[in-house]
Amino acid sequence: MENDVLQISKAGYNLAQDISAYSFLAVTRSAVRLFPELRSVLTLTYFGSTHVIPNYNIMGVAKAALEANVRYTAKELGPQHVRVNAISAGAIKTLAVTGVKNHGSLLKMSREATVDGESVTQEEIGNTAALLLSDMSSGVTGDIIYVDKGVHLM
Repeated sequence: MENDVLQISKAGYNLAQDISAYSFLAVTRSAVRLFPELRSVLTLTYFGSTHVIPNYNIMGVAKAALEANVRYTAKELGPQHVRVNAISAGAIKTLAVTGVKNHGSLLKMSREATVDGESVTQEEIGNTAALLLSDMSSGVTGDIIYVDKGVHLM
């Protein structure tokens, strides 16, 4: 991820797509087959899919592909009454974020851009996930739900 997008190798590009976009399709295909009563599928994405984030680079491209997969999969699984959505989570300290160069400054920048000046929490993201996986969100599909305390507004 350290290379600029134009400097990424074909292998690096393919790896980013496999990890962030194709894996969603493969897991969803298996889940639909294994769980006939499945009603909701959920994935995580990030604001870097639609905005240039310093040092996020090729992962932003891969997250954009993931979000397109959410929309197309929602259309395909609609007749089976399976909802497909993504949460665009705010920047939180996770193992994944440590792969981003200068991730500390990314976390700080994100916190400062929230509407209340506080970082989004894992619990807030989890609460939204629980909602999207429940029947309470039966009318929501093909959407990207931002759980970032308003960072995407700025």
